[in-house]
Amino acid sequence: MAQKEAKTSEEVKPSTEPAMVIASTAAPAPSWFTPKRLLAIFCVINLLNYVDRGAIASNGVNGSLGTCTESGVCTSGTGIQGDFNLSNFEDGVLSSAFMVGLLLASPIFASLAKSVSPFRLIGVGLSVWTFATIGCGFSFNFWSITLCRMLVGVGEASFISLAAPFIDDNAPAPQKTAWLAIFYMCIPSGYALGYVYGGLVGSHSNWRYAFWGEAILMIPFAILGFVMKPLQLKGFFHPESTKALTAVETAVSEIQGSDNLNGKDGSFSIKEDLRDSTIQKSSKLKVGTKIMNQISRFMKDMKVLLVDKVYVVNVLGYIAYNFVIGAYSYWGPKAGYNIYHMNDADLIFGGITIVCGILGTLAGGFALDYISSTISNAFKLLSAVTLLGGACCFGAFCFKNMYAFLALFAVGELLVFATQGPVNYICLHCVKPSMRPLSMAISTVSIHLFGDVPSAPLVGVLQDSINNWRVTALILTSIFIPAAGIWFIGIFLHSVDRFNEESENQITTTERSNTTPLLKGKKTETTESASEP
Repeated sequence: MAQKEAKTSEEVKPSTEPAMVIASTAAPAPSWFTPKRLLAIFCVINLLNYVDRGAIASNGVNGSLGTCTESGVCTSGTGIQGDFNLSNFEDGVLSSAFMVGLLLASPIFASLAKSVSPFRLIGVGLSVWTFATIGCGFSFNFWSITLCRMLVGVGEASFISLAAPFIDDNAPAPQKTAWLAIFYMCIPSGYALGYVYGGLVGSHSNWRYAFWGEAILMIPFAILGFVMKPLQLKGFFHPESTKALTAVETAVSEIQGSDNLNGKDGSFSIKEDLRDSTIQKSSKLKVGTKIMNQISRFMKDMKVLLVDKVYVVNVLGYIAYNFVIGAYSYWGPKAGYNIYHMNDADLIFGGITIVCGILGTLAGGFALDYISSTISNAFKLLSAVTLLGGACCFGAFCFKNMYAFLALFAVGELLVFATQGPVNYICLHCVKPSMRPLSMAISTVSIHLFGDVPSAPLVGVLQDSINNWRVTALILTSIFIPAAGIWFIGIFLHSVDRFNEESENQITTTERSNTTPLLKGKKTETTESASEP
Protein backbone atom coordinates (compact mmCIF):
# COMPACT_ATOMS: atom_id res chain seq x y z
CA MET A 1 0.00 0.00 0.00
CA ALA A 2 2.88 2.38 0.89
CA GLN A 3 4.54 1.57 -2.42
CA LYS A 4 1.34 2.48 -4.26
CA GLU A 5 1.13 5.85 -2.47
CA ALA A 6 4.78 6.58 -3.25
CA LYS A 7 4.19 5.78 -6.91
CA THR A 8 1.19 8.10 -6.98
CA SER A 9 3.21 10.95 -5.49
CA GLU A 10 5.93 10.43 -8.10
CA GLU A 11 3.35 10.63 -10.89
CA VAL A 12 1.93 13.89 -9.51
CA LYS A 13 5.30 15.57 -9.04
CA PRO A 14 6.19 16.16 -12.74
CA SER A 15 2.78 17.75 -13.44
CA THR A 16 3.32 20.36 -10.75
CA GLU A 17 6.68 21.60 -12.01
CA PRO A 18 5.25 23.77 -14.82
CA ALA A 19 2.90 25.32 -12.26
CA MET A 20 5.91 26.19 -10.13
CA VAL A 21 7.49 27.84 -13.16
CA ILE A 22 4.37 29.89 -13.76
CA ALA A 23 4.23 30.93 -10.12
CA SER A 24 7.84 32.04 -10.15
CA THR A 25 7.51 34.05 -13.36
CA ALA A 26 4.18 35.63 -12.43
CA ALA A 27 5.40 37.70 -9.49
CA PRO A 28 2.80 40.23 -8.33
CA ALA A 29 3.19 43.84 -9.35
CA PRO A 30 4.31 46.47 -6.82
CA SER A 31 1.43 47.32 -4.49
CA TRP A 32 1.48 51.00 -5.44
CA PHE A 33 1.09 50.33 -9.19
CA THR A 34 -2.66 50.44 -9.81
CA PRO A 35 -4.71 51.26 -12.93
CA LYS A 36 -5.46 54.74 -11.59
CA ARG A 37 -1.77 55.43 -11.02
CA LEU A 38 -1.02 54.18 -14.53
CA LEU A 39 -3.58 56.67 -15.84
CA ALA A 40 -2.02 59.45 -13.77
CA ILE A 41 1.50 58.71 -15.04
CA PHE A 42 0.36 58.66 -18.67
CA CYS A 43 -1.60 61.88 -18.17
CA VAL A 44 1.47 63.72 -16.87
CA ILE A 45 3.57 62.47 -19.80
CA ASN A 46 0.90 63.51 -22.28
CA LEU A 47 0.64 66.89 -20.56
CA LEU A 48 4.39 67.49 -20.97
CA ASN A 49 4.19 66.53 -24.65
CA TYR A 50 1.63 69.23 -25.31
CA VAL A 51 3.19 71.80 -23.00
CA ASP A 52 6.08 71.62 -25.45
CA ARG A 53 3.69 72.23 -28.37
CA GLY A 54 2.08 75.17 -26.61
CA ALA A 55 5.38 76.68 -25.50
CA ILE A 56 6.84 76.83 -29.01
CA ALA A 57 3.63 78.53 -30.23
CA SER A 58 3.55 81.11 -27.42
CA ASN A 59 4.53 84.69 -28.05
CA GLY A 60 7.14 84.40 -25.33
CA VAL A 61 9.05 81.54 -26.99
CA ASN A 62 8.01 81.95 -30.62
CA GLY A 63 8.44 85.71 -30.51
CA SER A 64 8.23 88.05 -33.48
CA LEU A 65 10.37 89.68 -36.17
CA GLY A 66 12.10 92.99 -35.69
CA THR A 67 10.28 96.04 -37.07
CA CYS A 68 11.28 99.46 -38.33
CA THR A 69 9.08 102.57 -38.52
CA GLU A 70 9.03 105.07 -41.36
CA SER A 71 11.01 107.45 -39.18
CA GLY A 72 13.83 104.92 -38.99
CA VAL A 73 13.27 103.69 -35.44
CA CYS A 74 13.82 99.93 -35.29
CA THR A 75 13.04 97.37 -32.62
CA SER A 76 14.85 94.05 -32.41
CA GLY A 77 13.04 90.76 -32.85
CA THR A 78 12.19 88.44 -29.98
CA GLY A 79 12.04 84.70 -29.41
CA ILE A 80 12.82 82.05 -32.00
CA GLN A 81 11.39 84.02 -34.92
CA GLY A 82 13.36 87.12 -34.01
CA ASP A 83 16.66 85.35 -33.23
CA PHE A 84 16.64 83.28 -36.43
CA ASN A 85 14.85 85.89 -38.60
CA LEU A 86 12.10 83.50 -39.74
CA SER A 87 9.27 84.34 -42.12
CA ASN A 88 5.71 83.36 -41.17
CA PHE A 89 5.99 80.36 -43.50
CA GLU A 90 9.26 79.19 -41.91
CA ASP A 91 7.73 79.78 -38.51
CA GLY A 92 4.78 77.58 -39.46
CA VAL A 93 7.13 74.89 -40.81
CA LEU A 94 8.98 74.89 -37.48
CA SER A 95 5.76 74.08 -35.64
CA SER A 96 5.16 71.14 -37.95
CA ALA A 97 8.71 69.73 -38.14
CA PHE A 98 8.01 67.16 -35.41
CA MET A 99 5.63 65.48 -37.84
CA VAL A 100 8.48 64.12 -39.94
CA GLY A 101 9.79 62.07 -37.02
CA LEU A 102 6.28 61.13 -35.93
CA LEU A 103 5.38 59.94 -39.43
CA LEU A 104 8.44 57.73 -39.75
CA ALA A 105 8.53 56.36 -36.21
CA SER A 106 4.86 55.74 -35.31
CA PRO A 107 4.31 52.72 -37.61
CA ILE A 108 7.69 51.32 -36.54
CA PHE A 109 6.88 51.49 -32.83
CA ALA A 110 3.39 50.10 -33.43
CA SER A 111 4.83 47.12 -35.35
CA LEU A 112 7.58 46.50 -32.79
CA ALA A 113 4.93 46.25 -30.07
CA LYS A 114 4.20 42.74 -31.37
CA SER A 115 7.70 41.51 -30.53
CA VAL A 116 9.10 43.95 -27.93
CA SER A 117 7.67 44.98 -24.57
CA PRO A 118 5.50 48.06 -25.28
CA PHE A 119 6.44 49.62 -21.96
CA ARG A 120 10.14 49.46 -22.86
CA LEU A 121 9.36 51.07 -26.22
CA ILE A 122 7.74 53.97 -24.36
CA GLY A 123 10.93 54.32 -22.30
CA VAL A 124 13.04 54.51 -25.46
CA GLY A 125 10.73 57.09 -27.01
CA LEU A 126 10.67 59.34 -23.97
CA SER A 127 14.48 59.22 -23.78
CA VAL A 128 14.73 60.40 -27.39
CA TRP A 129 12.17 63.14 -26.65
CA THR A 130 14.19 64.35 -23.67
CA PHE A 131 17.49 64.62 -25.56
CA ALA A 132 15.78 66.26 -28.55
CA THR A 133 14.14 68.88 -26.33
CA ILE A 134 17.49 69.69 -24.76
CA GLY A 135 18.85 70.08 -28.29
CA CYS A 136 16.14 72.64 -29.10
CA GLY A 137 17.52 74.83 -26.35
CA PHE A 138 21.02 74.64 -27.84
CA SER A 139 19.94 75.26 -31.46
CA PHE A 140 21.72 78.02 -33.38
CA ASN A 141 19.72 78.45 -36.61
CA PHE A 142 16.54 77.42 -38.41
CA TRP A 143 17.85 74.05 -39.59
CA SER A 144 19.31 72.98 -36.25
CA ILE A 145 16.10 73.61 -34.33
CA THR A 146 14.07 72.01 -37.14
CA LEU A 147 16.15 68.82 -36.86
CA CYS A 148 15.62 68.73 -33.09
CA ARG A 149 11.87 69.19 -33.55
CA MET A 150 11.88 66.19 -35.91
CA LEU A 151 13.52 64.09 -33.20
CA VAL A 152 10.90 65.29 -30.72
CA GLY A 153 8.35 63.67 -33.05
CA VAL A 154 10.31 60.40 -33.01
CA GLY A 155 10.24 60.38 -29.23
CA GLU A 156 6.54 61.14 -29.07
CA ALA A 157 5.68 58.39 -31.57
CA SER A 158 6.13 55.49 -29.13
CA PHE A 159 3.95 57.05 -26.46
CA ILE A 160 0.98 58.13 -28.58
CA SER A 161 0.75 54.66 -30.20
CA LEU A 162 0.79 52.62 -27.00
CA ALA A 163 -0.57 54.70 -24.11
CA ALA A 164 -4.24 54.67 -25.15
CA PRO A 165 -4.43 50.84 -25.54
CA PHE A 166 -2.92 50.44 -22.04
CA ILE A 167 -5.56 52.77 -20.61
CA ASP A 168 -8.34 51.02 -22.55
CA ASP A 169 -7.22 47.66 -21.12
CA ASN A 170 -7.18 48.77 -17.49
CA ALA A 171 -10.16 51.15 -17.36
CA PRO A 172 -13.39 49.91 -15.71
CA ALA A 173 -15.81 48.72 -18.39
CA PRO A 174 -18.53 51.34 -17.70
CA GLN A 175 -15.96 54.17 -17.70
CA LYS A 176 -13.70 53.44 -20.65
CA THR A 177 -14.56 56.60 -22.58
CA ALA A 178 -14.32 58.69 -19.42
CA TRP A 179 -10.79 57.39 -18.77
CA LEU A 180 -9.81 58.11 -22.36
CA ALA A 181 -11.31 61.59 -21.99
CA ILE A 182 -9.20 62.22 -18.88
CA PHE A 183 -6.09 61.19 -20.83
CA TYR A 184 -6.91 63.32 -23.88
CA MET A 185 -7.93 66.21 -21.65
CA CYS A 186 -4.17 66.75 -21.33
CA ILE A 187 -3.99 67.88 -24.97
CA PRO A 188 -5.82 71.22 -24.59
CA SER A 189 -4.57 71.54 -21.02
CA GLY A 190 -0.99 71.00 -22.14
CA TYR A 191 -1.32 73.50 -24.97
CA ALA A 192 -2.79 76.06 -22.60
CA LEU A 193 -0.14 75.53 -19.95
CA GLY A 194 2.45 75.75 -22.73
CA TYR A 195 1.15 79.20 -23.72
CA VAL A 196 1.39 80.40 -20.13
CA TYR A 197 4.69 78.66 -19.44
CA GLY A 198 6.27 79.91 -22.66
CA GLY A 199 4.99 83.42 -22.09
CA LEU A 200 6.37 83.57 -18.55
CA VAL A 201 9.76 82.07 -19.42
CA GLY A 202 10.13 84.23 -22.53
CA SER A 203 9.27 87.43 -20.70
CA HIS A 204 11.53 86.83 -17.71
CA SER A 205 14.49 85.04 -19.29
CA ASN A 206 15.66 83.48 -22.59
CA TRP A 207 13.32 81.28 -24.62
CA ARG A 208 15.87 78.44 -24.54
CA TYR A 209 15.19 77.82 -20.84
CA ALA A 210 11.64 76.75 -21.70
CA PHE A 211 12.92 73.67 -23.56
CA TRP A 212 15.46 72.78 -20.88
CA GLY A 213 12.78 72.95 -18.20
CA GLU A 214 10.55 70.51 -20.14
CA ALA A 215 13.43 68.05 -20.51
CA ILE A 216 14.17 68.07 -16.79
CA LEU A 217 10.53 67.27 -16.01
CA MET A 218 10.44 64.37 -18.49
CA ILE A 219 13.63 62.61 -17.31
CA PRO A 220 11.99 60.66 -14.41
CA PHE A 221 9.30 59.24 -16.72
CA ALA A 222 11.87 58.17 -19.31
CA ILE A 223 13.73 56.26 -16.58
CA LEU A 224 10.46 54.79 -15.31
CA GLY A 225 9.87 53.18 -18.70
CA PHE A 226 13.01 51.08 -18.23
CA VAL A 227 12.87 50.21 -14.52
CA MET A 228 9.15 49.52 -14.07
CA LYS A 229 7.86 45.99 -14.53
CA PRO A 230 6.63 45.59 -18.14
CA LEU A 231 2.88 45.51 -18.69
CA GLN A 232 1.10 43.26 -21.15
CA LEU A 233 -1.29 44.59 -23.79
CA LYS A 234 -4.48 42.72 -24.63
CA GLY A 235 -3.98 40.77 -27.85
CA PHE A 236 -0.19 40.42 -27.53
CA PHE A 237 1.99 37.65 -26.12
CA HIS A 238 5.74 38.14 -26.16
CA PRO A 239 8.46 35.47 -26.12
CA GLU A 240 9.53 36.51 -22.62
CA SER A 241 6.19 35.38 -21.22
CA THR A 242 5.50 32.30 -19.13
CA LYS A 243 4.51 30.21 -22.11
CA ALA A 244 7.99 30.49 -23.58
CA LEU A 245 9.61 29.83 -20.21
CA THR A 246 7.48 26.74 -19.63
CA ALA A 247 8.37 25.42 -23.08
CA VAL A 248 12.05 25.88 -22.36
CA GLU A 249 11.75 24.05 -19.04
CA THR A 250 9.88 21.21 -20.73
CA ALA A 251 12.52 20.90 -23.45
CA VAL A 252 15.35 20.86 -20.91
CA SER A 253 13.62 18.25 -18.76
CA GLU A 254 13.09 16.02 -21.79
CA ILE A 255 16.74 16.29 -22.77
CA GLN A 256 17.85 15.57 -19.21
CA GLY A 257 15.51 12.58 -19.05
CA SER A 258 17.01 11.06 -22.18
CA ASP A 259 20.54 11.92 -21.09
CA ASN A 260 20.15 9.99 -17.84
CA LEU A 261 20.17 6.83 -19.91
CA ASN A 262 23.68 7.60 -21.16
CA GLY A 263 25.22 9.00 -17.94
CA LYS A 264 26.59 12.41 -17.09
CA ASP A 265 29.13 12.51 -19.94
CA GLY A 266 26.41 11.85 -22.48
CA SER A 267 24.27 14.60 -20.98
CA PHE A 268 27.11 17.08 -21.22
CA SER A 269 27.90 16.27 -24.85
CA ILE A 270 24.29 16.46 -25.99
CA LYS A 271 23.84 19.84 -24.29
CA GLU A 272 26.98 21.13 -25.98
CA ASP A 273 25.80 19.85 -29.38
CA LEU A 274 22.40 21.46 -28.83
CA ARG A 275 24.00 24.79 -27.89
CA ASP A 276 26.34 24.74 -30.90
CA SER A 277 23.49 23.82 -33.23
CA THR A 278 21.36 26.64 -31.88
CA ILE A 279 24.16 29.18 -32.33
CA GLN A 280 24.77 28.04 -35.89
CA LYS A 281 21.11 28.24 -36.81
CA SER A 282 20.69 31.70 -35.29
CA SER A 283 23.79 32.97 -37.09
CA LYS A 284 22.36 31.84 -40.42
CA LEU A 285 19.14 33.77 -39.90
CA LYS A 286 19.36 36.80 -42.17
CA VAL A 287 18.42 40.23 -40.91
CA GLY A 288 16.86 41.00 -44.26
CA THR A 289 14.34 38.21 -43.80
CA LYS A 290 13.25 39.61 -40.47
CA ILE A 291 12.83 43.07 -41.96
CA MET A 292 10.80 41.71 -44.87
CA ASN A 293 8.55 39.80 -42.46
CA GLN A 294 7.95 42.95 -40.45
CA ILE A 295 7.15 44.92 -43.61
CA SER A 296 4.83 42.17 -44.85
CA ARG A 297 2.99 42.11 -41.52
CA PHE A 298 2.74 45.90 -41.50
CA MET A 299 1.31 46.02 -45.05
CA LYS A 300 -1.20 43.32 -44.18
CA ASP A 301 -2.37 45.26 -41.12
CA MET A 302 -2.53 48.49 -43.11
CA LYS A 303 -4.77 46.85 -45.68
CA VAL A 304 -7.14 45.79 -42.90
CA LEU A 305 -7.33 49.37 -41.61
CA LEU A 306 -7.80 51.00 -45.01
CA VAL A 307 -10.74 48.77 -45.97
CA ASP A 308 -12.49 49.38 -42.65
CA LYS A 309 -15.09 52.03 -43.54
CA VAL A 310 -15.78 52.95 -39.91
CA TYR A 311 -12.10 53.58 -39.23
CA VAL A 312 -11.55 55.56 -42.45
CA VAL A 313 -14.59 57.81 -41.93
CA ASN A 314 -13.62 58.44 -38.32
CA VAL A 315 -10.05 59.43 -39.27
CA LEU A 316 -11.19 61.64 -42.19
CA GLY A 317 -13.46 63.62 -39.87
CA TYR A 318 -10.65 63.81 -37.33
CA ILE A 319 -8.28 65.22 -39.98
CA ALA A 320 -10.64 68.07 -40.90
CA TYR A 321 -11.29 68.79 -37.22
CA ASN A 322 -7.58 68.81 -36.36
CA PHE A 323 -6.79 71.09 -39.30
CA VAL A 324 -8.71 73.83 -37.49
CA ILE A 325 -7.58 72.98 -33.95
CA GLY A 326 -3.93 72.85 -35.00
CA ALA A 327 -4.05 76.29 -36.59
CA TYR A 328 -5.96 77.68 -33.59
CA SER A 329 -3.29 76.38 -31.22
CA TYR A 330 -0.42 77.88 -33.18
CA TRP A 331 -1.83 81.15 -34.53
CA GLY A 332 -4.49 81.82 -31.86
CA PRO A 333 -2.41 84.10 -29.62
CA LYS A 334 -1.12 86.12 -32.57
CA ALA A 335 -4.59 86.41 -34.11
CA GLY A 336 -6.07 87.54 -30.79
CA TYR A 337 -3.31 90.08 -30.33
CA ASN A 338 -3.81 91.55 -33.82
CA ILE A 339 -7.64 91.45 -34.00
CA TYR A 340 -8.52 92.52 -30.46
CA HIS A 341 -5.21 94.03 -29.36
CA MET A 342 -4.87 91.68 -26.41
CA ASN A 343 -1.85 92.67 -24.38
CA ASP A 344 -1.71 89.25 -22.68
CA ALA A 345 -2.85 87.06 -25.56
CA ASP A 346 -0.83 84.05 -24.34
CA LEU A 347 -2.45 84.16 -20.91
CA ILE A 348 -5.97 84.84 -22.20
CA PHE A 349 -5.96 82.11 -24.86
CA GLY A 350 -4.19 79.78 -22.45
CA GLY A 351 -6.77 80.35 -19.74
CA ILE A 352 -9.74 79.82 -22.06
CA THR A 353 -8.21 76.72 -23.60
CA ILE A 354 -7.30 75.05 -20.32
CA VAL A 355 -10.74 75.60 -18.73
CA CYS A 356 -12.77 74.71 -21.83
CA GLY A 357 -10.41 71.88 -22.73
CA ILE A 358 -10.72 70.19 -19.35
CA LEU A 359 -14.48 70.66 -19.01
CA GLY A 360 -15.28 69.90 -22.65
CA THR A 361 -13.12 66.78 -22.93
CA LEU A 362 -14.41 65.32 -19.67
CA ALA A 363 -18.00 66.14 -20.60
CA GLY A 364 -17.65 64.37 -23.95
CA GLY A 365 -16.28 61.20 -22.33
CA PHE A 366 -18.87 61.05 -19.56
CA ALA A 367 -21.67 61.86 -22.01
CA LEU A 368 -20.81 58.91 -24.24
CA ASP A 369 -20.62 56.56 -21.25
CA TYR A 370 -23.99 57.89 -20.06
CA ILE A 371 -25.82 57.31 -23.35
CA SER A 372 -24.03 53.92 -23.80
CA SER A 373 -20.57 53.60 -25.28
CA THR A 374 -21.20 52.38 -28.81
CA ILE A 375 -19.54 53.37 -32.05
CA SER A 376 -22.81 54.67 -33.51
CA ASN A 377 -23.47 56.87 -30.48
CA ALA A 378 -19.91 58.16 -30.65
CA PHE A 379 -20.47 59.33 -34.24
CA LYS A 380 -23.72 61.05 -33.22
CA LEU A 381 -21.96 62.92 -30.45
CA LEU A 382 -19.03 63.87 -32.69
CA SER A 383 -21.15 65.35 -35.48
CA ALA A 384 -23.43 67.29 -33.11
CA VAL A 385 -20.82 68.96 -30.90
CA THR A 386 -18.52 69.77 -33.85
CA LEU A 387 -21.30 71.51 -35.79
CA LEU A 388 -22.56 73.51 -32.80
CA GLY A 389 -19.08 74.33 -31.55
CA GLY A 390 -17.93 75.43 -35.01
CA ALA A 391 -20.94 77.72 -35.35
CA CYS A 392 -20.13 79.37 -32.01
CA CYS A 393 -16.48 79.91 -32.92
CA PHE A 394 -17.43 81.36 -36.32
CA GLY A 395 -19.89 83.75 -34.70
CA ALA A 396 -17.30 84.78 -32.12
CA PHE A 397 -14.87 86.07 -34.76
CA CYS A 398 -17.68 88.18 -36.25
CA PHE A 399 -17.88 90.30 -33.08
CA LYS A 400 -15.73 93.39 -32.83
CA ASN A 401 -16.03 93.59 -29.06
CA MET A 402 -13.32 91.53 -27.35
CA TYR A 403 -15.50 90.42 -24.41
CA ALA A 404 -18.30 89.20 -26.68
CA PHE A 405 -15.70 87.32 -28.71
CA LEU A 406 -14.21 85.65 -25.62
CA ALA A 407 -17.62 84.59 -24.27
CA LEU A 408 -18.86 82.95 -27.48
CA PHE A 409 -15.45 81.52 -28.38
CA ALA A 410 -15.30 79.86 -24.94
CA VAL A 411 -18.64 78.15 -25.57
CA GLY A 412 -17.42 76.98 -28.97
CA GLU A 413 -14.21 75.54 -27.57
CA LEU A 414 -16.16 73.81 -24.80
CA LEU A 415 -18.18 71.98 -27.45
CA VAL A 416 -15.43 71.13 -29.94
CA PHE A 417 -13.18 69.68 -27.22
CA ALA A 418 -15.93 67.19 -26.31
CA THR A 419 -14.79 65.13 -29.32
CA GLN A 420 -11.55 63.78 -27.83
CA GLY A 421 -12.96 60.83 -25.90
CA PRO A 422 -15.46 59.57 -28.52
CA VAL A 423 -13.15 59.86 -31.55
CA ASN A 424 -10.39 57.84 -29.87
CA TYR A 425 -12.93 55.35 -28.52
CA ILE A 426 -13.86 54.55 -32.12
CA CYS A 427 -10.20 54.12 -33.12
CA LEU A 428 -9.66 51.61 -30.30
CA HIS A 429 -12.88 49.62 -30.59
CA CYS A 430 -13.46 49.30 -34.34
CA VAL A 431 -10.35 47.07 -34.70
CA LYS A 432 -9.04 43.87 -33.09
CA PRO A 433 -7.04 44.26 -29.86
CA SER A 434 -3.75 43.44 -31.60
CA MET A 435 -4.42 46.21 -34.14
CA ARG A 436 -4.96 48.99 -31.59
CA PRO A 437 -1.37 50.34 -31.48
CA LEU A 438 -1.25 50.57 -35.27
CA SER A 439 -4.76 52.06 -35.33
CA MET A 440 -3.72 54.81 -32.92
CA ALA A 441 -0.42 55.35 -34.73
CA ILE A 442 -1.99 55.74 -38.18
CA SER A 443 -4.77 57.93 -36.79
CA THR A 444 -2.24 60.22 -35.11
CA VAL A 445 0.01 60.34 -38.17
CA SER A 446 -2.96 61.11 -40.42
CA ILE A 447 -4.42 63.93 -38.34
CA HIS A 448 -1.01 65.57 -38.14
CA LEU A 449 0.17 64.88 -41.69
CA PHE A 450 -3.05 66.10 -43.30
CA GLY A 451 -4.40 68.22 -40.43
CA ASP A 452 -2.43 70.50 -38.13
CA VAL A 453 0.92 70.14 -39.95
CA PRO A 454 -0.18 71.74 -43.23
CA SER A 455 -2.67 74.05 -41.51
CA ALA A 456 -0.02 76.09 -39.65
CA PRO A 457 2.06 77.06 -42.73
CA LEU A 458 -1.03 77.33 -44.98
CA VAL A 459 -2.70 79.76 -42.60
CA GLY A 460 0.59 81.66 -42.52
CA VAL A 461 0.57 81.87 -46.32
CA LEU A 462 -3.10 82.92 -46.32
CA GLN A 463 -2.41 85.67 -43.79
CA ASP A 464 0.64 86.86 -45.73
CA SER A 465 -1.61 87.08 -48.80
CA ILE A 466 -4.72 88.86 -47.43
CA ASN A 467 -3.15 90.50 -44.36
CA ASN A 468 -6.40 90.35 -42.38
CA TRP A 469 -6.45 88.11 -39.31
CA ARG A 470 -10.25 88.26 -38.88
CA VAL A 471 -10.96 86.99 -42.41
CA THR A 472 -8.25 84.36 -42.04
CA ALA A 473 -9.84 83.12 -38.80
CA LEU A 474 -13.32 82.94 -40.36
CA ILE A 475 -12.09 80.96 -43.37
CA LEU A 476 -10.27 78.55 -41.06
CA THR A 477 -13.24 78.08 -38.70
CA SER A 478 -15.62 77.18 -41.55
CA ILE A 479 -13.74 73.88 -41.99
CA PHE A 480 -15.54 72.58 -38.88
CA ILE A 481 -18.63 72.12 -41.10
CA PRO A 482 -17.18 69.38 -43.36
CA ALA A 483 -15.69 67.68 -40.27
CA ALA A 484 -19.17 67.43 -38.73
CA GLY A 485 -20.59 66.20 -42.04
CA ILE A 486 -18.05 63.39 -42.36
CA TRP A 487 -18.73 62.15 -38.83
CA PHE A 488 -22.48 62.34 -39.54
CA ILE A 489 -21.96 59.77 -42.32
CA GLY A 490 -20.44 57.38 -39.75
CA ILE A 491 -23.79 57.11 -37.96
CA PHE A 492 -25.23 55.09 -40.85
CA LEU A 493 -22.29 52.69 -41.27
CA HIS A 494 -22.49 49.14 -39.94
CA SER A 495 -20.18 49.03 -36.92
CA VAL A 496 -19.04 46.26 -34.58
CA ASP A 497 -17.19 46.71 -31.27
CA ARG A 498 -14.22 44.32 -31.58
CA PHE A 499 -12.61 44.92 -28.21
CA ASN A 500 -13.24 41.32 -27.07
CA GLU A 501 -12.60 39.75 -30.47
CA GLU A 502 -9.87 37.11 -30.60
CA SER A 503 -6.81 37.95 -32.71
CA GLU A 504 -4.05 35.93 -34.28
CA ASN A 505 -1.80 36.62 -31.29
CA GLN A 506 -4.51 36.23 -28.65
CA ILE A 507 -3.46 34.23 -25.61
CA THR A 508 -5.47 31.98 -23.37
CA THR A 509 -7.27 33.23 -20.30
CA THR A 510 -4.71 31.58 -18.01
CA GLU A 511 -1.77 33.09 -19.89
CA ARG A 512 -3.37 36.53 -19.97
CA SER A 513 -3.90 36.42 -16.22
CA ASN A 514 -0.26 35.58 -15.67
CA THR A 515 0.96 38.49 -17.82
CA THR A 516 -1.32 41.28 -16.58
CA PRO A 517 0.38 42.77 -13.53
CA LEU A 518 -2.42 45.22 -12.71
CA LEU A 519 -4.92 42.41 -12.15
CA LYS A 520 -3.21 40.85 -9.14
CA GLY A 521 -6.31 39.14 -7.86
CA LYS A 522 -6.88 37.15 -11.04
CA LYS A 523 -3.20 36.30 -11.27
CA THR A 524 -3.10 34.92 -7.73
CA GLU A 525 -6.19 32.81 -8.33
CA THR A 526 -4.78 31.38 -11.55
CA THR A 527 -1.42 30.53 -9.99
CA GLU A 528 -3.06 28.81 -7.04
CA SER A 529 -5.39 26.79 -9.24
CA ALA A 530 -2.50 25.73 -11.45
CA SER A 531 -0.56 24.40 -8.46
CA GLU A 532 -3.41 22.16 -7.30
CA PRO A 533 -2.91 18.44 -8.14
